[in-house]
Amino acid sequence: MTRALRQAPESAGAIDIATAAPATETLHQDTRPRELGGAITAARDALLKLQQADGHWCFILEADCTIPAEYILWTHFTGELELEIERKLAARLRAKQASHGGWPLYEGGDLDISCSVKVYYALKLAGDDPNAPHMRRAREAILAQGGGARANVFTRLALAMFNQIPWRGVPFIPVEIMLLPRWFPFHLSKVSYWSRTVMVPLAILYSLKAQAQNPRNVHVQELFTVPPEQERHYFPVRSRLNKILLSVERTARLLEPLIPSMLRRRALKKAETWFTARLNGEDGLGGIFPAMVNAHEALILLGYSPDHPRRVQAKKALQNLVIEEQSSASCQPCLSPVWDTGLAALALQETEGGHTTAPVIRALDWLKERQILEQPGDWQEQHPHLKGGGWAFQYNNSYYPDLDDTALVAWAMDQAATPEHYGEAIGRASDWLCGMQSRNGGFAAFEADNTHYYLNEIPFADHGALLDPPTADVTARCIVLLGRLKAPQYAEPLQRALDYLRQEQEPNGSWFGRWGTNYIYGTWSILTALEQAGIDPQEGFIRKSVEWLKQVQRLDGGWGEDNYSYFDSSLAGHYQESTPVHTAWALLALMAVGEANSEAVKKGITYLLQVQQEDGLWDHPAFNAPGFPRVFYLKYHGYDKIFPLWALARYRNHLNRQC
Repeated sequence: MTRALRQAPESAGAIDIATAAPATETLHQDTRPRELGGAITAARDALLKLQQADGHWCFILEADCTIPAEYILWTHFTGELELEIERKLAARLRAKQASHGGWPLYEGGDLDISCSVKVYYALKLAGDDPNAPHMRRAREAILAQGGGARANVFTRLALAMFNQIPWRGVPFIPVEIMLLPRWFPFHLSKVSYWSRTVMVPLAILYSLKAQAQNPRNVHVQELFTVPPEQERHYFPVRSRLNKILLSVERTARLLEPLIPSMLRRRALKKAETWFTARLNGEDGLGGIFPAMVNAHEALILLGYSPDHPRRVQAKKALQNLVIEEQSSASCQPCLSPVWDTGLAALALQETEGGHTTAPVIRALDWLKERQILEQPGDWQEQHPHLKGGGWAFQYNNSYYPDLDDTALVAWAMDQAATPEHYGEAIGRASDWLCGMQSRNGGFAAFEADNTHYYLNEIPFADHGALLDPPTADVTARCIVLLGRLKAPQYAEPLQRALDYLRQEQEPNGSWFGRWGTNYIYGTWSILTALEQAGIDPQEGFIRKSVEWLKQVQRLDGGWGEDNYSYFDSSLAGHYQESTPVHTAWALLALMAVGEANSEAVKKGITYLLQVQQEDGLWDHPAFNAPGFPRVFYLKYHGYDKIFPLWALARYRNHLNRQC
């Protein structure tokens, strides 16, 4: 723990007066309706200006520097260099170097060795002199953390393909995993969608021992404290089970030369058939960057020519993720149009007092066209007789609709109150969601009962995110929809989901946020759901969550939360400063359970009004969501534009009802 905020978080419950922001009289006054109305109008108009002509929104989805670094590595693997993009990506990577010398996983975070190794290598590939001050600082910081051998599995796999470490330094991922039966301890159906789409082409790369073109012949041996060929500690033991599985893997690796060539060819063909069926055109395998990179590189190893349509599309999918500016560029991990559009629709519906205006109708019609009804999907392996009805996160990702997006979109459609237009879509979505409920009553993002936790102990899974188990926040979104519909056929799934949420509440009254940072996001998700389900807000477990939110409110009236809370739960609800997004989540949560007249809400509304920008929007550099807790974080740029507007509008609607 190196940052001051971890030592003395400032909140209404634990305050360091010397460092706290001064409270002002305006925090204790009711917000003037005229000021509130003007702020809402400005934010609404600014949001509408960002709507695309066909009705949807798609905001930047920012990741840490790993993704742009991997883009550079990918072009040097293929030998198909993109010099201007490389120059701009490198400029951004240099600008993002932190004071500790390396690169963090989120704004203001500690050095992450895996990210830092990739960025250092990418910059060196791009032509940076290793003796330049920024490179020297980075190298010293990496070596102080143990060097390149301490990087995670994905970084070491990249290093192996660039011939920087031996293949024994990476997990054993033979393509023969494609031939394992369902009853075997490992099977593709037992891991998450993101794991499958990454692992299948990666197994091809491993089995064929992929070698990067590396046209400039760049090496990074200076990042190792022990020469890579002599290193014997690539796999630190994480648990007793992990130790056993490491021994099993070492034995299996010794047997790889004995695999019959005919069996390997069969496995390679099955892997090729599997991932090419899911290539997803110019939207890419799984719609996510790591899977897309592996797919494109696997196509090269399998002999696809540069002009083959599959290889062309796979390359274009990666290029579509690049955001190029005048002097720099970034690369997104994926695109988020369905999620962004659903959230924007909900905020605008609140802005209009529950009415659905023409811009929202255009958005909902755009969404309706993208409902996944009859297309094949991996979810059908467990539910072959369940009719489709979900939405994906991206523009196109038909094999992988997700429950969170589906519930969100159907929620917005239900609020439109036009059953003749959206009724069938809502019904298909609700039926699909109920069919995807896990046995414990919860809902996961893409799978049902994806809870083979022992698989997180295999050597490949050092990121601890191989699975997609049910989570409170996704379950909450499903409850919102089912609670609104109040249909008899959904009563039993709804009650099971509510029971699950009660079990998931933290001792302090909050809920964990799997897909947003962190406990404030989780608590917003759940309290919103409980309101829609008609749960009495005076129940004890709800009052406990309300008290927690009030305790972590900051002196300036806002709320904030550090991504380090995924490492240290004592930091739940704490950050070095307030952020508009966390403040909006906390306000929406409190107003959902009858706290609109509380001093906490009045102070939070005042904070949002005070930090609104001249363009009518809000912005803050903090990353606001995990891709994978502790491993990969995101900043949804749309959140700053949507949630504060939503919170202000809900507060105004409350005031209007009181008049």
